[in-house]
Amino acid sequence: MTGTGTATVGAESVFPLLRLQTTSHIPKLGFLKLNRSLISLRSLQIKASDSSNQLRLNGAHDLTLSNSNGNATGSGTTNLKHLSTIGNSTNIQWHSCSVQKDDRHRLLHQKGCVIWITGLSGSGKSTIACALSRILHQRGKLTYVLDGDNIRHGLNKDLGFKAQDRAENIRRIGEVAKLFADAGVICIASLISPYRRDRDACRSMLPNGDFIEVFMDVPLHVCEARDPKGLYKLARAGKIKGFTGIDDPYETPIHSEVCVLNFNRILLIDLLGCM
Repeated sequence: MTGTGTATVGAESVFPLLRLQTTSHIPKLGFLKLNRSLISLRSLQIKASDSSNQLRLNGAHDLTLSNSNGNATGSGTTNLKHLSTIGNSTNIQWHSCSVQKDDRHRLLHQKGCVIWITGLSGSGKSTIACALSRILHQRGKLTYVLDGDNIRHGLNKDLGFKAQDRAENIRRIGEVAKLFADAGVICIASLISPYRRDRDACRSMLPNGDFIEVFMDVPLHVCEARDPKGLYKLARAGKIKGFTGIDDPYETPIHSEVCVLNFNRILLIDLLGCM
């Protein structure tokens, strides 16, 4: 459907009727009931002060609230007093939504958090992450695993393994994990994350108690004997430079919430109080 159509928003009786003016192509979506030019949004509640107010969606998909005289009552003009500069991003403003973290937690019947599994290559991080995810799934909990190698297939494929790239790799994953936790998901991050300051930076992104550091305390000689990917052999032969544990350091966690000496999934589940 193209051209200008009119959509009626049906809200609770305490909310006035709003009309959504559309000037762009409207796709057929599962939550929209299409009837010629009519779209009925049965569950959407929009609070307005006047029944003559209208919501308009322009070609650039920007929403503005206007009254019957056509005067904007909530335009895209930004309050300059609240603009921020974060890193290299300037003139930005945090936009809050009425659906908050606690609302999502109540919907899912769980509290979102980040379980950060760190350790040497071959220590069993990915194995225990997936096992933990499976057990929590069987208990009716929504989880998502952020595996270090998997993330480098997409989001972080532009990063190498130099110190600065490793730091950026961890920072990005930390930010993604924070979003998952905010959404109410139990996010299990599984990656070497060799530097203590980078892990601590990720911890600082979340409220106290929402970041659970799990240290896979497996000695180097055990990990090297396992060598499931053959990476230690390549590193010893000089074919891989900057390999953690061989010619690049791994900084052992000091205050991790969980320390895994042996692969014991049930013990790990019992130790984590996020069920």
